[in-house]
Amino acid sequence: MSLRSYTITQGRDRAPARSMLKAIGFTDEDLRKPIIGVANTWIETMPCNYNLRALAERVKQGIREAGGTPMEFNTIAISDGVTMGTEGMKASLVSRDLIADSIELTTRGYMFDGLVCLVACDKTIPAAAMAMLRLNVPSVLLYGGTIMPGKYNGRDLTIQDVFEAVGACAAGKISDAELLAIEDHACPGPGACGGQFTANTMATVMELIGLSPMNTASVPQVDPRKDTVATYCGQVVMNAVRKDLKPRDIATRKAFDNAIASVAATGGSTNAVLHLLAMARDAQVPLEIDDFQAISANTPLLVDLKPAGNFVAADVDVAGGIPVIAKRLVDGGYVDGSAITVTGRTLAEEAADAKENPTQKVIRPLDNPIKKSGGLVILRGTLAPEGCVIKVTGIARTGHRGPARVFDHEEAAMNAVTRGEIKAGDVLVIRYEGPKGGPGMREMLGVTGAIMGAGLGESVALLTDGRFSGATRGFMIGHVAPEAAAGGPIAAVREGDIIAIDIAQCTIDLEVPAEEVGERLKSWNPPAPRYASGVFAKYCKMVSSASQGAITS
Repeated sequence: MSLRSYTITQGRDRAPARSMLKAIGFTDEDLRKPIIGVANTWIETMPCNYNLRALAERVKQGIREAGGTPMEFNTIAISDGVTMGTEGMKASLVSRDLIADSIELTTRGYMFDGLVCLVACDKTIPAAAMAMLRLNVPSVLLYGGTIMPGKYNGRDLTIQDVFEAVGACAAGKISDAELLAIEDHACPGPGACGGQFTANTMATVMELIGLSPMNTASVPQVDPRKDTVATYCGQVVMNAVRKDLKPRDIATRKAFDNAIASVAATGGSTNAVLHLLAMARDAQVPLEIDDFQAISANTPLLVDLKPAGNFVAADVDVAGGIPVIAKRLVDGGYVDGSAITVTGRTLAEEAADAKENPTQKVIRPLDNPIKKSGGLVILRGTLAPEGCVIKVTGIARTGHRGPARVFDHEEAAMNAVTRGEIKAGDVLVIRYEGPKGGPGMREMLGVTGAIMGAGLGESVALLTDGRFSGATRGFMIGHVAPEAAAGGPIAAVREGDIIAIDIAQCTIDLEVPAEEVGERLKSWNPPAPRYASGVFAKYCKMVSSASQGAITS
């Protein structure tokens, strides 16, 4: 093996470096072995990443057993669920690129020969993958795992139920005591949010794209088997180092197509669009927002998961795990089974080892899909020339036409919903929440949950240049681009304007003459930046459109 780390650790001139490393317990023998960075997103601010500190020890054990020397380092993580609906939520998407940068910088600085990234909450997963693809050194991504479902009155709960209970309570449908009971029971221990929300969507993506070993992601975080999974990942990365199997060898265009198909088939989060576009940029793979529409339209919805379905992510594990989903997609010809994975085996070879629970009802057979097409639809039109995205899982309506109710930030819309000011037929427009305008493109689970909890889910639509939680359900359209802060048509919408959305035709239009829209935009002035200094100000200057993944590089 030709080891990059020898630039740091070997030779007469490197005696000072070795001296410093010996001060913390490394030996000459340790430093002659491949040095594997262990990037840990552990943090004590949320349940999602809470067990990663212990899992890192198991990863390091696997690396040592396979002949390597691990060196662990930390980065940050922002919880979407904890910060949702507040100014703090603006930090979430910003953190994705910062995490990727920090992993990249540390790995380049210490010239690690390989990398294992421990991730869980939403942005840590694509962030780690982005860093892996930039660095292109042998790497493995380990997902910490889903939370177990909460139990209350005979039903499974997730954090989605708490957000929707807030809306139900505000509408007088449940009592304060009932809301508190749901709050107290929804999150029973460590793990990432428990439906096919963004974390579990991206965990599925990582197995289908090949950057995570098959049958590692779906094991829940508190399951004792997760220790074995972590040790195995340490061994896999050493095998990848020996074979010089790198992330860009794995994450080819066909692998990205496989990943998109997995999102479509599982009713996954709209955030996957942002993250896969960003990852493709770092992988140097051409990928456009319209590619999601083409793949989703030809991929059946096979997995019955919340937010719109009946089961939670832990049920996928009981059903046989993500390999069962992969096997369905391979058998149906919806993915390319020849794509290589981080183990060195093909996706088809890994899927062939799937062990399906014969009594499971979570993953439908190919001849009985939930829908014949997938969960994502990309819309374009006069209101979104660069596109936007809607998750159609669980939606019966194929369109909506109604008057705009315009709000220039999320809090104003939330107040209108909880005060009962939104009526059937309305189209809520929440703008200046895009990548630049927010900044940071806040998720809208507070608002969308309140709409569903108030019983308006079947009669209103919402569109925003911000984004949604993977737990969002209903007729909700996000990532409208160009965003309002960049002078997109959404900035010209006025109260009462008619907006028409046609899912079958993939269109979203403002029914105002183009000349009138042009005149409105001529008199429009961009708002002053909400932050004049610091990380948010820097982000505003660098970030791209949501249609390009909201990237900063």
